[in-house]
Amino acid sequence: MLKAVRALSPFALLVGLLAAAPVQAQKIGVVDFARLVQESPQYEAMARALEAEFAPRQREILTLNQQLQEKQQRFERDRSVLSEQERAQLERELRDGARDLQRQHNQFQEDLNIRQNEEIAKIQRVVLQAVQEYARRERYDLIVAEAVYFNSDLDVTAAVLEQLRKSNN
Repeated sequence: MLKAVRALSPFALLVGLLAAAPVQAQKIGVVDFARLVQESPQYEAMARALEAEFAPRQREILTLNQQLQEKQQRFERDRSVLSEQERAQLERELRDGARDLQRQHNQFQEDLNIRQNEEIAKIQRVVLQAVQEYARRERYDLIVAEAVYFNSDLDVTAAVLEQLRKSNN
């Protein structure tokens, strides 16, 4: 038992010294990282660029959908006057068209999601750098991106967002 007390003595002494030492004031901030990404001018530019990039494919899918709807309406309207062979052919065309439309729509969504994720990753790196630059410039000891609770006086999101807007011009 005496050995255990001796072994703890240096540790207990260190804890005691640390507890008695004067506490240096820490400058701490909190950011809403998701808000910084979504409200950044870089995000708005990305949204416009992706919209322009994917607009032709989206128009193509909408045109295909409209053609399929027109074919479906024609089928419903003319069903009673079509021969069995014509009806079967039109049903096959409708089924194949719907399958093709669904495939193109799924591929479009997948491609859009991939591109969006690539671009958001780039924006997240820019936002992270902006937070780090802000912290260094304003001499913060710690900036936290997620917190369960914090005093709103610690929130520096607006200041970093303003920095992002200025750096984008």
